Amino acid sequence: MEEKYLVCEDSLEGIFTGIYDAYALREGHEHIHIQIGEETNYRLFADYRYISPDFVKTDKVAGTLKKRLGENVYYDICRAAASYNKEEKGDAIYRTVVDGITGGSGRRVMENLRNPYVARTFELARYTANEAHYEIEFLRFEELEQGILYAVIGPKNSVIPFVMPHFADRLSIENFIIHDEKHGLFGVHAAKKEWYLVSEPEGFTDKRLKRSKGEEQYRALFTIFHKTTGIMERENKRLQRQMCPIRYQEYMMEFDQK
Repeated sequence: MEEKYLVCEDSLEGIFTGIYDAYALREGHEHIHIQIGEETNYRLFADYRYISPDFVKTDKVAGTLKKRLGENVYYDICRAAASYNKEEKGDAIYRTVVDGITGGSGRRVMENLRNPYVARTFELARYTANEAHYEIEFLRFEELEQGILYAVIGPKNSVIPFVMPHFADRLSIENFIIHDEKHGLFGVHAAKKEWYLVSEPEGFTDKRLKRSKGEEQYRALFTIFHKTTGIMERENKRLQRQMCPIRYQEYMMEFDQK
């Protein structure tokens, strides 16, 4: 039978819409694939169908996954969908869902690591979860003139949806923004309200943002404290990079060389 490729947007909505449409075809699952974005080399004798994100279909798939597979599996799938690995995650997530719902693995689907697609989904989800944990540990806020707390991160995976709940819970009375400059996303939280995601406006640059006077003083003091409390004879750059990788240090004030 002809291979069918459902080409989706690189987002949770795009992947879930693709899964919905794959089931709606009612042609089985062996010859259907979910592909994230277009590829340069098209396969011969293959049917490519372009899928636009549909929020109604997304909600239906999300509801089915929570009901049939459980909350834990649903969040693992969401973490895998946030992975930067566009080449593999579409098909891996789709076939994991098929294994869980059609294959009968149910709520224990993520334990079926003999299935290479489930194993890959598990790996992608774990990597995203680990990076979200690191971002929570290493993220640094600074206070702007308006009193808003602002932080910049540059993760490989799109982890803002997994980072924001942590800070929304602990900084519930604060106005704060977390900017993911690699994915062009803002996590915005207004004091005592729910947080939400906003796409980065075209032409945005954080160079226009000005720190408060108190923030400038605090940064200077914190940088001095960080440098003076270290013991030069015991400095271990290798261990430091192991505990705090360089790609996180770029966004931490204590490593600011300016």
